[in-house]
Amino acid sequence: MRSRTITRRSSAGRRPGRTDWQRVDRQTDADIRAAVAADPDAAPLRDAEWFRTARIEEPQQKERISIKLDSDVLSFFRKQGPRYQTRINAVLRAFMAHRTGR
Repeated sequence: MRSRTITRRSSAGRRPGRTDWQRVDRQTDADIRAAVAADPDAAPLRDAEWFRTARIEEPQQKERISIKLDSDVLSFFRKQGPRYQTRINAVLRAFMAHRTGR
């Protein structure tokens, strides 16, 4: 067994954040809408109608299986980082949607 090094930190040694909370508190809804509209990377704001019609969808139950993959295929997905199995599932789902016309 490997021994792990445990690093303990206390909140007393934390550096203060860089957020200007007074500036944030002064922003109006119009200021926020304008900032979101000007930012191409921002997600769109949702209105009351969106929240009224939104539905929670539970994720599908996954089934545990054993599957044989070529080693280079598996290596490719593993190199993409954590959650590689989820990405493999997404690729298979896209293939299924294409073939079934969904």
